[in-house]
Amino acid sequence: MSKDLDRTRALWRQIATVIEQRIEDGTYPVGSRVPSVVELSTEFGVAAATAQKVMAHLKREGAVRTEVGLGTFVADRPVS
Repeated sequence: MSKDLDRTRALWRQIATVIEQRIEDGTYPVGSRVPSVVELSTEFGVAAATAQKVMAHLKREGAVRTEVGLGTFVADRPVS
């Protein structure tokens, strides 16, 4: 588990916040690919289901878009 995460709050929300911050600070610019569920799972040391929940949340919020067979990318309208 990443040192920045704690077990007192929902892990998926904490990870979603990290990804949103990376989008805002330009680590993941508009149109760039974001880590896959497997990559997030590995980076944060969480179950794939937790990483999937992060991605579903980011997609619902409009922060990312999915292209079948290609991956997930920062949406044209990033999180503000």
